[in-house]
Amino acid sequence: QVQLVESGGGLVQPGGSLRLSCAASGFTFSSHDMSWYRQAPGKERELVAFMSSAGGRTNYADSVKGRFTISRDNAKNTVYLQMNSLKPEDTAVYYCNAARGFFGYWGQGTQVTVSS
Repeated sequence: QVQLVESGGGLVQPGGSLRLSCAASGFTFSSHDMSWYRQAPGKERELVAFMSSAGGRTNYADSVKGRFTISRDNAKNTVYLQMNSLKPEDTAVYYCNAARGFFGYWGQGTQVTVSS
């Protein structure tokens, strides 16, 4: 029963902050690379942030670099996305992804809306 459950989304003003969480169960979390993706209406799904299984490597989309931070706690089977200085263009559904080799799992997504 693999499960990835995102939480923490909501409506925030431009310049505000949110922290997304993704709680994992049903697989060996510590052996999987974790990523956050987002998809806005009419746009392709894009990779926002990546962290390797041991946390030693990270990558960010150019549009969020310096504003977003991915982190993970393998003891809690949870990955986080801290989002600061939010902009209206960050509005999207954010998805948690777990991957190892050719295998991957997806969460249900959480809506983030940045509007004044």
